[in-house]
Amino acid sequence: MTRRAITTGSKFEILAGYSRAIVDGEWIFVSGTAGYDFSDNTISDDPAEQTRQSLKTIADALAKADASLADVVRVRVYVSDREHVMPVSRVLGETFSEPRPTNTTIVCGFAMPEMKVELEVTALKRR
Repeated sequence: MTRRAITTGSKFEILAGYSRAIVDGEWIFVSGTAGYDFSDNTISDDPAEQTRQSLKTIADALAKADASLADVVRVRVYVSDREHVMPVSRVLGETFSEPRPTNTTIVCGFAMPEMKVELEVTALKRR
């Protein structure tokens, strides 16, 4: 199988020299994805909305790899404050169904102060 990159053209991908996702065989590795709407470079102040936008960007990248959010096997969640854990978790709970992916949540700092949430996923295409 061929390894290929998926890009969105975000300023962060260009600046830091990374791809939104890498497809390697049946595996898809999606980079940490913040809640920016890359169509107009805006970001909501609400952590739940940032999570929804991040999931939309991730779903778009997965679709380019002929996969979907149903194929996600692991989620890494990064939040800027403990108070964001529950709103973000609720959105994830509404998004993923059985079998739910594994999840690790980390409270951390971000390079851009408006960022409150970043999601990273690994998916395995179902046959």
